Amino acid sequence: MDVFFNGKFVAAEQAMVPVDDRGFLYGDGLFETMRVVHRRPFRLAQHLERLARGAEYLKIPLPHTPNEFESLARQLIEKNGVTDGVLKITVTRGSGARGYTPTLKENPLVLMALHPLPPMNKEGDLQWSLVTSSQIIPACGSLASFKTLNKLTHVVARLEAMARGADEALLLNSNGEIAETASGNLFWIYQDKVCTVPTGRGVLPGITRAVVLEICQTLGLQTNKRVIKPQQLRNSQGVFITQSVYGIIPVSSFDGEAVVASPLVDQIATAYQAVLQKE
Repeated sequence: MDVFFNGKFVAAEQAMVPVDDRGFLYGDGLFETMRVVHRRPFRLAQHLERLARGAEYLKIPLPHTPNEFESLARQLIEKNGVTDGVLKITVTRGSGARGYTPTLKENPLVLMALHPLPPMNKEGDLQWSLVTSSQIIPACGSLASFKTLNKLTHVVARLEAMARGADEALLLNSNGEIAETASGNLFWIYQDKVCTVPTGRGVLPGITRAVVLEICQTLGLQTNKRVIKPQQLRNSQGVFITQSVYGIIPVSSFDGEAVVASPLVDQIATAYQAVLQKE
């Protein structure tokens, strides 16, 4: 498998990250992950826009324009003959001196790599069990708007979920409110409305989250961005998770209690698959 690494297409085993790379040492960087469908990265423009905003915030000069990133991604897909898979773009600040203070003169490191799709249930009945994690994320943290390389909170949350025999972890913010899951955004159905947490509460503005909100508008489904506590989620009529790789994942149980299945979740999931295949 070839990757794009610092300006060149090379075999994956030849892409060596320097020992003084700040992304490796401090998580000083960003990443974006997206589906590749029919040789096309899904919603690449939106992913690149979020990457650019994050780079600007971290003062990391991106070495490629959005058009160049798109061209490189398509070349990588063609070189590897990938029809369906996962594309991940990683950008670090590059090599630098020891210590937290960046010099702002580092040369950013760029890695683009393709990965196989995880096992997908083609019958569409993939479901996850969800448990509340002890890990807390800041309610007002500005970094939540970007996919930074430091995801230890989410890693530990997933480890907790695994230890409890669950598939995914629900993270609360420092106000005790529902924020997001370890790998995606959360939606729930309440009184025939499709609800989700507003951004600005420690929630990543997910690309798939945005697609679902578009789908709801197209289907004429009412949406509501609201803040809730975990106990209120138990009164919902359906819960699902959105993320770039799996798309729509219905939640079958929450903290050990069964979650009611909603036909609206199936309707949204079907519409999402249609958009994924069309675009």
